[in-house]
Amino acid sequence: MDLAKLASDIAIYALPVIFAITLHEAAHGYVAKHFGDTTAYVLGRVSLNPTRHIDLLGTIVVPLVILAVTSWGAGRGMLFGWAKPVPVNYHALRHPRRDMMWVAAAGPGANLAMALGWALLGKLVLVLPETAASYYLFRVSGAGVEVNVVLMLLNLIPLLPLDGGRIVASLLPPRISDSYARLEPWGFPILLTLMFTNVLWIVLGPIVIGSMQLIASAFQLPLFRML
Repeated sequence: MDLAKLASDIAIYALPVIFAITLHEAAHGYVAKHFGDTTAYVLGRVSLNPTRHIDLLGTIVVPLVILAVTSWGAGRGMLFGWAKPVPVNYHALRHPRRDMMWVAAAGPGANLAMALGWALLGKLVLVLPETAASYYLFRVSGAGVEVNVVLMLLNLIPLLPLDGGRIVASLLPPRISDSYARLEPWGFPILLTLMFTNVLWIVLGPIVIGSMQLIASAFQLPLFRML
């Protein structure tokens, strides 16, 4: 294992990963509160404090293992992690089916906003003198774009309990939605199977790269210098 590369990757990805997951979850709670469900708010989950959202396994251990594996030389895979799910009381929402769609969409929406924010930071860094600090900030901004694009697209997969599955369930007719919801216990095992067989990256990889290229082009950024 290349310990120097691992330490460098941790230094570059740590803040983007923590912010991406924290704001993703806080966005769910904020939108739920907007539509009448104060469950997450009362529990202190509508917060930018990362410690309220961090899951030891999903936020720290799994991303570190992925970085370690890629530092070993196996090639970069899809950075993956999760936080403590924000509790949402479906029946407390004013219009449950409609409002749940917006609550679910808030997380990926927050990641899109953060990806654009990190790209803007990268653009601003380019006008600074070339120093070790500016190079580091530029790499962090690239990691921020990458992490948030991956997290956004992963969560938009139409598979419960992911946000994309919640959105689909809200859009389907009630009877079909109920049948679809019964598949939720299988969602995470299916997702892990797709990941470990590399099918997920084969399907999602080109969309991730294309989305990052689109953002880099919009901000006139040299994408491959950021990665």
